[in-house]
Amino acid sequence: MEKVKALLFAAVLAALALGCNTTAPTENMLTAAGFKTIPADNQEKLAHLNTLPPGKITTVKRSGTLYYVYPDAKNNTLYVGQQEQYQEYQKLRRQKLMEDEQLNAADANNEAPWGVWGPSESFGWRQ
Repeated sequence: MEKVKALLFAAVLAALALGCNTTAPTENMLTAAGFKTIPADNQEKLAHLNTLPPGKITTVKRSGTLYYVYPDAKNNTLYVGQQEQYQEYQKLRRQKLMEDEQLNAADANNEAPWGVWGPSESFGWRQ
């Protein structure tokens, strides 16, 4: 019984990992910011989706309201938000950039030469 539970758990984790890899970070941030997804479910929508610049958020004014749109041609989906969602997306994007910079700085520090301060067995570190 324990083996079955372990195998089931491993299968669920594998499915989640595969599912996470199919969506790009931008699309994840847009969704987290509250952008709505609209499927391009007919030829007219697909044609319009393909006219939008890939990988860029553009503005569209419709009935006096400004919308921010992002095409995901790979998944035949249009992400649509308004000013509030766009501002939240920009906030999430800045946070991710800061996190990436911190990780890069940490990696650079870890690769710095230790010189005379090199890792020592007395600290419990091994080379």
